[in-house]
Amino acid sequence: MKNTIIYILLLLSTFGLASCSKWLDIQPESEIDRSILFSTEEGFKEALLGIYTRCSKTDLYGRELTVGTPEVLVQNYQISSADNYKYLPTKNYRYNDADFIRRKDSIWVGLYNGIVNANLILEEIDNQQRLFTGNNYHIVKGESLALRGYLHFDALRMFAPAYKIAPEAEAIPYVTSYSNRTTPMTSVRGALDSIVNDLELAKELLVDDPIRSAAYIINYPTVSDTLQHTELHSPDLFLQNRRHRLNYYAVCGALARVYLYKDDKEKALENALIIINAQKFPWTNATDFLAVADDKKDRILYKELLFSWYTPTLNNALNSNWFTATQHGMYLENTDAQTIYETSDISGDRRYTQWFAIASANNSFFSTVIKYRRNPLGDTFIANLHYMVAPAIRLSEMYYIAAECMFETNSTRALEYFDEVRNNRGIDEKLQVTSLAEFQTELLKEYRKEMFAEGQLFYAYKRLHAPIIGLRGETIPASQQIFVWPLPNDEIIYGQR
Repeated sequence: MKNTIIYILLLLSTFGLASCSKWLDIQPESEIDRSILFSTEEGFKEALLGIYTRCSKTDLYGRELTVGTPEVLVQNYQISSADNYKYLPTKNYRYNDADFIRRKDSIWVGLYNGIVNANLILEEIDNQQRLFTGNNYHIVKGESLALRGYLHFDALRMFAPAYKIAPEAEAIPYVTSYSNRTTPMTSVRGALDSIVNDLELAKELLVDDPIRSAAYIINYPTVSDTLQHTELHSPDLFLQNRRHRLNYYAVCGALARVYLYKDDKEKALENALIIINAQKFPWTNATDFLAVADDKKDRILYKELLFSWYTPTLNNALNSNWFTATQHGMYLENTDAQTIYETSDISGDRRYTQWFAIASANNSFFSTVIKYRRNPLGDTFIANLHYMVAPAIRLSEMYYIAAECMFETNSTRALEYFDEVRNNRGIDEKLQVTSLAEFQTELLKEYRKEMFAEGQLFYAYKRLHAPIIGLRGETIPASQQIFVWPLPNDEIIYGQR
């Protein structure tokens, strides 16, 4: 498994857009259709939006990488014996199970589909720069580079050793061309360097992103909030809802993540502070988070999202085998949810009261996850204050990164960043810690609370090489056997699936 051939994977890909999927699925090597697709600015736009559509499918961020496997691995759910994640009960990580192999291989293929299609755009766009109007050339190229870096980073965080443990270990192929040439495996350090290069270049290209304009005000797609809404006001549909794509601030957030993973705290802090100091993203009003009426409710903390995957089908995707009002699929005993949020009543953490519902079965109480529950009206218009999205990068994560990067040099300021998130979740008590070890323990608790069912906690445990803490307090020792998923077999690696 020293090399990988990616071009055959295109046979599996679909942009979700007729004009794009036709040539990719039916004639992937047709230069005639390729030249037609990239003969207009609209063709480039459709190709780019098609990557986001592909990534929002249920095998990637539309379910599996949001509420699925990574959350199961960190013991965030009770799992019934009937559920198809039964190969991952507490302390039993059976990575040789056929269902796990199917899931992780599909994730690998999906990520590299997105990467290859980003490369296709990047190989064509410079020769067609004359086609673009306004700043769209820089936006399309910047987002394509950002997607390539973002998707490689998630592949790295799943399928390669942590940088902290083995920076020179063989990792993943970093694919930068659309061709049938082999791509050698690179090291963890080499992959991170390439990811940084792509994201830094994307950041430069997106410097004039409309989201940075003072006229672009973050809000809901309704008129019920006190702030004037402008995210839908651009006459160019392509420039609306910038937070559903890798905009300038999202790229800074991705860089903060990558630099922290690489243990470059100076650069991680620099990028996190760009977002914090811009004061572009407002904390969610408690009245919006706690509202009872669906059309006035923000259950997802939408205005705080730097980047999100638009997933209108996510609510339906969480079917009877997932979060339901019965004690099967994925659920928590009521005391489990209370333990996670360190509260026993509604006067504590708002996330506990808004993301979980108490139900009963067989004379016992348990909590079911309602974080992604939608009004029955669906997503055709306004069912809640916001669209159905899967969070990708949150404002709160930037505060956690800033706190972690500063703790050893300025613990007072670090804890102020940390407490600001807690305060906006209804926790007034200041965090009292004196050592880095204590801080990291609290940090991982907060990652679990803030990003429950979002897929990020697994990567935090891996990055810190910290033991996984189960719902009942059991400790699962940090292990590369758990943190590193097996690479696909030769058939998948070589794209012949």
